[in-house]
Amino acid sequence: MDPWRDLNLLRVLDALLQENSVTRAAERLGTSPAAVSRTLARLRRAVGDPLLVRAGQGMVPTPRAEELRGEVAALLRGCDNVLRPGAGFDAAHLQRTFTVQANDLLLVGLTRALTDRVHAEASQVDVVFLPEALEGGPGLRQGWVDVELGVLDHLDPEIRTRPLTRISLVGVAREGHPLFGGVGGGTGHGGGRIDVRRFAEADHIGISRHGKRLGPIDNALAARGLRRRVAVVVPSHTSAMLLARETDLIALTLADWLPGTIDALGLRTFPIPLGLEPLELGMAWHPRNSSDPGHRWFRDHVASAVLAPHAREAARAVPRNAPYL
Repeated sequence: MDPWRDLNLLRVLDALLQENSVTRAAERLGTSPAAVSRTLARLRRAVGDPLLVRAGQGMVPTPRAEELRGEVAALLRGCDNVLRPGAGFDAAHLQRTFTVQANDLLLVGLTRALTDRVHAEASQVDVVFLPEALEGGPGLRQGWVDVELGVLDHLDPEIRTRPLTRISLVGVAREGHPLFGGVGGGTGHGGGRIDVRRFAEADHIGISRHGKRLGPIDNALAARGLRRRVAVVVPSHTSAMLLARETDLIALTLADWLPGTIDALGLRTFPIPLGLEPLELGMAWHPRNSSDPGHRWFRDHVASAVLAPHAREAARAVPRNAPYL
């Protein structure tokens, strides 16, 4: 028996019980009175009851039809809730854990904004942040990761993506670094710029989970006949900033990201004099979750947290002697 056809029978029965008229039921359903009349005959055989009987010029429901009216209407509302995308979703009653994969720099800048937004609507939703260890692997496909954030590459072909924003890289070094001697090129400081030669001559901190020493900056320098020394390679932006605070090594960070933390660490940012293209930050998820109302709700909050201006300003309230989180 075809369940979709049975559902249509219920819709015809509901219209007949609401209208007590074959003609008006047909108008309500957008079909012909003859088709409704044939379906009524089928319903009578299936239920074993006339359902509607003649009473003068109209029709009246039988006691069995009266019993069925409310039950049929409730069944159809339930079916509509199941079949209508996102119907019945209420974030306030959502109890779920979402996993977000992002590098530590994005994580620190977004955690407060994202969790504040999520918990304001769904107090029982938990968020687990994962490191980039699963990047380029089957995390999204296997369901270990709900959302991946960052520069999206090496994704499985079926993965869905949404571009979020473009953000530039800047250099970062301790406030008293010799690079700033007599030069005010850092963010919030006046004066001249740090030129490409002085940038290349400084010792650098590489950031790579795989120990890579070279990247786009080295290619851009090579095009100008220059090269830099990557004296140390660390696996995270957190360790790079802490190392830059204690040495004359310079690192990279995102422009206007975590300004309060930069100040609290006694660091200073400056433009990279190479004309690099901004990074394209995006969000990725597996298509199995595309139409899930809870997942879609969470993705919207992730996007809002990335795009909200206060996501980058949240750290301004951090005291100058606070540790880097």
